[in-house]
Amino acid sequence: MTRARRRRIIRTRRTLTGLGLVGSISFLAGMTDATGLLLTGDFVSFMTGNTTRAALALSQGNLYHAAVLISAILVFVLGNAAGIVIAHVSERRIFVVLGCVGAVLALASMTTAESLMLARFYMIVCSMGMVNAAVEHIEGLPIGLTYVTGALSRFGRGIGRWIIGDRRVEWTIQLVPWGGMMLGAIAGAVLTRLTGAHALWLVSIFAMALALVAKFIPRPLQRRFNQKLAPHHTGALR
Repeated sequence: MTRARRRRIIRTRRTLTGLGLVGSISFLAGMTDATGLLLTGDFVSFMTGNTTRAALALSQGNLYHAAVLISAILVFVLGNAAGIVIAHVSERRIFVVLGCVGAVLALASMTTAESLMLARFYMIVCSMGMVNAAVEHIEGLPIGLTYVTGALSRFGRGIGRWIIGDRRVEWTIQLVPWGGMMLGAIAGAVLTRLTGAHALWLVSIFAMALALVAKFIPRPLQRRFNQKLAPHHTGALR
């Protein structure tokens, strides 16, 4: 076997592993988003929608709902930041990030008191922000896990470039997170309608199971799915 062929095989395996992981995590995100939306009435990962709804609430004078949604956006951002920090300090970053996501969802599942519903909502939102740190790109192509607007935009731009003569087709992988999100949302909606709030337990169990599967992905391969920390340069700018 030639060196070039060996490299192609390794890259193919690496890509397929990444896509399987992305599809599974997007499925988890879809389950959580559908379950959270049905239980709370608000989005737990679609911050574009929450931004628009917050603006509408403000225009209607509903300051409480606007404050809830704006706070959710802040929690989502902080969840993303926490996910990056957790991933940075962990050797098995995908395993640890998904494990933390599962733990937060399990805690949200145990929060059943009526007075704590808002706290449960924020915990679900935080978990969805955190999960984005699990995988950031596949073979250099950016991947969104809890939202599909970016993926569909990159897919559409890929079609446009193909029409004008660029025959690269790597952009087609953007359908993987969209498909995972769609299937996961269907599963989450069905589970929530069948089991009510208990669906959150099932979602947290799925997150934990996904974390255990990710534990067996070699660490060098896991590092290729995330952004490298850029070197810090000191000294005056010239």
